[in-house]
Amino acid sequence: MSNYQTEDAPPDGAQGRRRQGMKHETIVAPLPVIEAERFTLRPLRRSDAGLLALHTGDRRVAEATRSIPHPLPPGATEAFIQRAESGRSNEDVWVLDGSAHSLSEVLGVISLTRLERDQSQIGYWVAPAFWNTGFASEAVRALVEANPHKARTLFAEVFQDNPVSARVLTNCGFEYLGDAEAWSVARGAAVPTWTYLRKMI
Repeated sequence: MSNYQTEDAPPDGAQGRRRQGMKHETIVAPLPVIEAERFTLRPLRRSDAGLLALHTGDRRVAEATRSIPHPLPPGATEAFIQRAESGRSNEDVWVLDGSAHSLSEVLGVISLTRLERDQSQIGYWVAPAFWNTGFASEAVRALVEANPHKARTLFAEVFQDNPVSARVLTNCGFEYLGDAEAWSVARGAAVPTWTYLRKMI
């Protein structure tokens, strides 16, 4: 569930480019591009804003995440992309881009958030038009195999009223860890969750 907060974004930046206007230039390392069978996991870019807004504006997508608001406020998508480009977030975000296989440029989003002690948390959503295609499982499997954070342990959580996402995790080698609850911005309520874990080493 990617972090789609609506607070002011940091200054414009781009992965792999030097930031201007600072005394000491900072270089933000680019995210790796990860190939899956039917699409590519690639970093966000500003041209994704239209399709991202279209998909995240769907209540079904927003209510399956912790942080996507509904209705989607103006500028939220652009702020999300700017944060991802800035390299200042502990969350790395990839788009499921199917354009090389005659599919949409934005099928969904998958992310990894750095936690403590070589641990990361995975989150994802797929646009409703592409549900029941196996794209979520394919994206999670590709990201797990690439393990770009070199994590020793991966965590994930899903809302208990979303058993399909739970099956995605178990199909990719995640094991059930326990029950909890998390706040959903779109629902305006705390929602019961299932937490999963996958040992990488």
